[in-house]
Amino acid sequence: VQLQASGGGLVQAGGSLRLSCAASGSDRDMDGMAWYRQVLGKRRELVARLTEISTEYKESVKGRFTASRDGARNTIALQMNSLTDEDAAVYYCHAWLGPAHYWGQGTLVTVSS
Repeated sequence: VQLQASGGGLVQAGGSLRLSCAASGSDRDMDGMAWYRQVLGKRRELVARLTEISTEYKESVKGRFTASRDGARNTIALQMNSLTDEDAAVYYCHAWLGPAHYWGQGTLVTVSS
């Protein structure tokens, strides 16, 4: 299974970005997909987690970020609004199926103030 993420870039504080990720190489639906982010020197942290029955968010992004299917199976989008410099990071797409976990290559989000 491969995850392909896209949509990162440079945005002004207060602006919006949309990240997308698609998993390929599996004939089964993923049990779930998620977005994590990591700042250099810090631990990778969960931003949003999407399954068939629930959507979970990191507390600091609630009300600003929305995770959803991106129009097809095994996809996830992350709509990010009202971005701040604390949101700047490399964002990683993550998917899991049973005990198997998969990671995308990361997409950089830069927020200018």
